[in-house]
Amino acid sequence: MLRYSVIFFVIAIIAGVLGFGGIAGSAASIAKILFVGFLILAVLSLIFGRKR
Repeated sequence: MLRYSVIFFVIAIIAGVLGFGGIAGSAASIAKILFVGFLILAVLSLIFGRKR
């Protein structure tokens, strides 16, 4: 999931440099959602993984 977040972030940067504002905004928001999802899953994995 972190890999996809970085990929969408790179796409957003490239699209922003080339002047595609709509695509850059969409890719940045998708990257943000994926990164937050990754953080939530990582924290849950750390919490529940230590109980065993």
